[in-house]
Amino acid sequence: MNSTAPANALTLYRNGSVYSSADPFATAMLVDGGTVAWVGSEQAATSIQDDKMRVVDLQGALVAPGFVDSHVHLTETGLAASSVDLSGVRSLAEMLDAVAAEAGRTAGLIIGHGWDESGWTDRRVPTAAELDRASGNRSVYLARADVHCAVVSGTLAAELGLAALDGWEDGFVIRDAHETARTVSRSLSLTERARYQRAALDLAASQGIVAVAEMAAPHIAPAEDLRQLLGLEGSLGEAPSPQVLPYWGQLAQSESELAEIVSSFDGRLLGLAGDLNIDGSIGARTASLRAPYADAPETAGSLYLSAEQAARHVELATRAGLQAGFHVIGDAGLDTVIQALDLAAASVGEPAIRAAHHRLEHLELSDDSAIADLVRFGTTASMQPAFDALWGNEGGMYAQRLGERSTAMNRFASLFSAGVPVVFGSDAPVTALDPWRAVRAAVMHNNPAQRISARAAFIAHTRAGWRAAGTGNPMLGQLAPGTPASFAVWEADELMVQTPDASVASWSTDPRAGTPLLPALDTEQLPRCLQTVHLGTELYRAADFS
Repeated sequence: MNSTAPANALTLYRNGSVYSSADPFATAMLVDGGTVAWVGSEQAATSIQDDKMRVVDLQGALVAPGFVDSHVHLTETGLAASSVDLSGVRSLAEMLDAVAAEAGRTAGLIIGHGWDESGWTDRRVPTAAELDRASGNRSVYLARADVHCAVVSGTLAAELGLAALDGWEDGFVIRDAHETARTVSRSLSLTERARYQRAALDLAASQGIVAVAEMAAPHIAPAEDLRQLLGLEGSLGEAPSPQVLPYWGQLAQSESELAEIVSSFDGRLLGLAGDLNIDGSIGARTASLRAPYADAPETAGSLYLSAEQAARHVELATRAGLQAGFHVIGDAGLDTVIQALDLAAASVGEPAIRAAHHRLEHLELSDDSAIADLVRFGTTASMQPAFDALWGNEGGMYAQRLGERSTAMNRFASLFSAGVPVVFGSDAPVTALDPWRAVRAAVMHNNPAQRISARAAFIAHTRAGWRAAGTGNPMLGQLAPGTPASFAVWEADELMVQTPDASVASWSTDPRAGTPLLPALDTEQLPRCLQTVHLGTELYRAADFS
């Protein structure tokens, strides 16, 4: 939910730095209710200050447009935070020890999240029997970091009949077996969902995030999960929170199906897009590839929709004035999407496809030909820079799974230079709600040829996120007179301008650059959020920010 009541009628922020294209040297900003009234110099701030204003001394802090996280799963994020954290385990033995420890503390189903065997020395996941022994024959569901697969105990498998389903491999589950196990592990009441959603939204606000694109889908959570986020049932409470940009990833194959889906969310969906899966994930080896996996030559992944199904979905959404879109990671998966866009364009015309601004989530593996097609169709790429930081290093998961093809992953620079609209998100809980870490990951891509400037990465995580969602206000994501007061205040070690050579992490404090300053990202300490404000309403304030 979102509150629209302004915290203060007039607030003057001064003695800091304001990221504003209207004045790259601005040190002060005046907010009038929900609108930025003025940005300018310290000298000018002194001249306009009066006793009607609340004055905030920034003490050198940075005021910048608030972040938009363009791909999140809020309930999953809150649930992961309260589950067994397996992101730090470094071996199979450590994972089993964590399960045994949880079994000694709690009762009922054991839920864990975040393991990634690609960094383990043994690189082997536990069997169902091993989880049975560690848990004392308890039901166990442990989601991998990418949430596209899991390991489960024999007890849970027997209860659900998982061994008879597609995707079962002695406790390791993908496809149908995983969806069945995941659904049972997410059997939550509206009250429980509200608690997890509230926790995730509060965390987002504390990270300077003013809006989140919730990529809901029926295989992730039931419709009431998203309906609750939209205030259509249940309640999240009255505290203000980041704005929710709602997407629902359900396939529509007829006008009546589409109309029923849209009406069930009171017409408030931005699109039938998001995690409508064309394929799976690299980690689970279910992303659909043109050639088999380097470390599993018996498979080239899984394709969940045909080009014809995807084309019909795109056609229907286009005619209804909605964004369509898909989760797509592998190059063969992307081939299917391109074919679908071609088929849909044959029905409604390329101009209509371009005008709809359809979107693709993740888009990890692409080539120049596919990128050119995305430009032709006006398609937005919604991507997660933290994926490269986690898995794109030498010898990392991408290299293990793909071999030499790993250099073609997450081609930020290629997409930007070709003119594809790119937006950034976290895919939380897959990676953390940490936008500056995402910006840094894009700037310091493991493949130097795919690095982009800090300014380009920052815009992809702020203004571009609003535009990709088509929220109707082109001024969101900027700080200038007349724009919405939607921003965050940051404590940063140093503010700089990145030098023109984006292939290296070089920074300058030279004011002659005439470019708004951003935090230096080549330091160990990332910026700390002091305050988050959306449409004039305070969403978060650090205890030491006055």
